[in-house]
Amino acid sequence: MAAVDDLRTLGRSRLSFASEAEIDEFVTMLHRFERGELTAEAWRAFRLLHGTYAQRQPGDVHMLRVKIPQGILSAAELEALADVGDLHSRGFGHITTRQNIQFHFVELRDVEHAMRRLGEAGLTTREACGNAVRNITACPYAGVASDEAFDVTPYAEALTRYLLRHPLSSSLPRKFKIAFEGCDEDHALTAINDIGWRARVRDAGALRGFRVTVGGGTSSLCRSGHLLYEFLPAGEMLDVAEAVIRVFRRLGDYQHKHRNRMKYLIKALGWKRWHAEFLQALAEFRAEGGARLPFDPQNPPVEGAPDRRREAGPPPLEVSTHIDGSKVDGRRMLSDAHPALPVMSGDFADWLRTNVRPQKQFGYSIVMVTLPLGDLTTQQMRTIGRLAVAYGDGAVRVTPEQDLLFRWVSSRDVADLHRLLAAAGLGLAGATTIAGVTSCPGAESCRLAVTQSRGLGRWLGDHLRSRPDLVAAAPDLKIKISGCPSGCGHHHIAGLGFQGSFRKVGGKALPQYLVTVGGGVDETGARFGRLAARIPARRCGEALERLLALYRADRTEGERAGRFFQRVALARVKAVLSDLERIAPQDVVAEDFVDLSEQSEFRPEIQNGECSA
Repeated sequence: MAAVDDLRTLGRSRLSFASEAEIDEFVTMLHRFERGELTAEAWRAFRLLHGTYAQRQPGDVHMLRVKIPQGILSAAELEALADVGDLHSRGFGHITTRQNIQFHFVELRDVEHAMRRLGEAGLTTREACGNAVRNITACPYAGVASDEAFDVTPYAEALTRYLLRHPLSSSLPRKFKIAFEGCDEDHALTAINDIGWRARVRDAGALRGFRVTVGGGTSSLCRSGHLLYEFLPAGEMLDVAEAVIRVFRRLGDYQHKHRNRMKYLIKALGWKRWHAEFLQALAEFRAEGGARLPFDPQNPPVEGAPDRRREAGPPPLEVSTHIDGSKVDGRRMLSDAHPALPVMSGDFADWLRTNVRPQKQFGYSIVMVTLPLGDLTTQQMRTIGRLAVAYGDGAVRVTPEQDLLFRWVSSRDVADLHRLLAAAGLGLAGATTIAGVTSCPGAESCRLAVTQSRGLGRWLGDHLRSRPDLVAAAPDLKIKISGCPSGCGHHHIAGLGFQGSFRKVGGKALPQYLVTVGGGVDETGARFGRLAARIPARRCGEALERLLALYRADRTEGERAGRFFQRVALARVKAVLSDLERIAPQDVVAEDFVDLSEQSEFRPEIQNGECSA
């Protein structure tokens, strides 16, 4: 049975995902822990299930992860997030590659108050961390993309509500990830999820279904999902999801936390046996009555154009004044994006080319907002909410690239929206180009991280924006950075990936990055980058420029950068980078021992993480 009885999906006016009783239970368990009635391990497992993750800093500071199902955020939810950022965090939030929003440096005593404010807007932290079914992601273009088979949003939301607080969802051997995609391009990265759903149609579009893959993932065992169904009728999706999760819960490895994702289970059992176990679980669940979608699978709710009257947008000067009033805690690393009052110029033309695309609905546009490092200040959150009401459908969607989208923007209003975004410090171009660097939080807060991945991300992004010739040379190339092998920054599937590491030079630790080439996700599944070099952190900019020069010199006519780095001989890439890789004690300068964005000498401190707690 479903853990949530009411499974209605209501498009923009979604039902709440929150539970007041759950927050009350969190408070009760915290008090028990403080009185010594609950062990530290039991408390840790409980708080992780409720999205509260310990940071690397000593003392009472935590990361609070908020689930944003399918990446959809209403204006009211943005207001609630802004309040949490102001009152309990650093004055800004961080968008993750799984369409969550994280707040850092939250004191444990404040978590309850943050949860209650989020709950008022319908948001929850339940199962955002821990050994649970995590946030179910979906293509941010769902419902408005011209090349989609159909809008996957109602199906993804139905599965979200079915599994949220489901008895299986919080008692798994390890975390479990699910993604939905309806377009030809796999924006949601279904291939690296435990279950990936790709929309398909048959009978001239009369029958909806999904191509289903299972057991994808990155980190220490990179796997593209195995094909489970070439075409599964949409009405059977809840049964199949339940059966897959039942097998994982029953046979998964609960003892070895670093090899207990579902991909390891499939490897250990072999596909033939795993598939037999799945078919048995599926038959058993169907014999129990199974589960059904809360709508006709072939005729789900459709999100149409907003039928309300649009409000007038605020004046640009009011927006910039509002943003200038932001109060951001000093414990932060933000990109240097400042409010601006633009004119119709080349800046707008560049932004229009990279950040705007037509919707399939005539007369409307999708407007992308570039967010360096995935960060939004609380005042920017409020402004985004106001602009979504004034120019869009009252909501935005966050993306796996850590940006966000306005949808249902009248094409005649695009220029006005850009003026106001620029006034809010959100007018950067390059959302779909190499300049849109993706990065995990790294050693700024994560206990597992080796390096300051955000420092490298900020440096590379700023450098590329200052060099439009480099962006123009390889606009389709994706750069992704992670501070450790876990790969929260998705570096394994990047055209150019950077993984934080270090080496000893003259007895001292020097920050470096493992540079990989040729990763990506397409219609055939996931490809994982090949290790090309280990480059000192301060030389990564030079490494990037050399790789782009290699592409320009050796590409075939019309060959895109992503394809080039898939097929180029690895020896050729290594030869280009080999001298950057070598660094002897007599070659180093003091700056080499300082990580990007830091002022003091690098000292790697890898703590016990809670990713597998």
